[in-house]
Amino acid sequence: MKSENPYPEMIRQLPEIDISLPGIRGWAVKSDTVQIVLFEIEPVGIIPEHSHCAQWGIMLAGEMKLTIAGETKLYRQGDRYYIPDGIKHSAEFLSRVYVIDFFADPFRYRLK
Repeated sequence: MKSENPYPEMIRQLPEIDISLPGIRGWAVKSDTVQIVLFEIEPVGIIPEHSHCAQWGIMLAGEMKLTIAGETKLYRQGDRYYIPDGIKHSAEFLSRVYVIDFFADPFRYRLK
């Protein structure tokens, strides 16, 4: 089942992140302390385990499995998650996903 893109044109006109993973797009807003990325992610399968700065996110649409510190949960619309700084995590995208992520690093992703 395809999710309808919830992002209006004003969001799609934000600076796009420079990410090398096919099927993943994101539009960024940043402050002096955080970067917010509005992601559109195709069902690309598994993103391998990794770690970085603290991350908080909320699902707008779709389904993904997120494993944080070895614990896997299924996330859907309205679900929220928090990944503390340096904690290993991975994700599996089961459908097209729209998610908003806040990163505790204003330079988490480079912009195109």
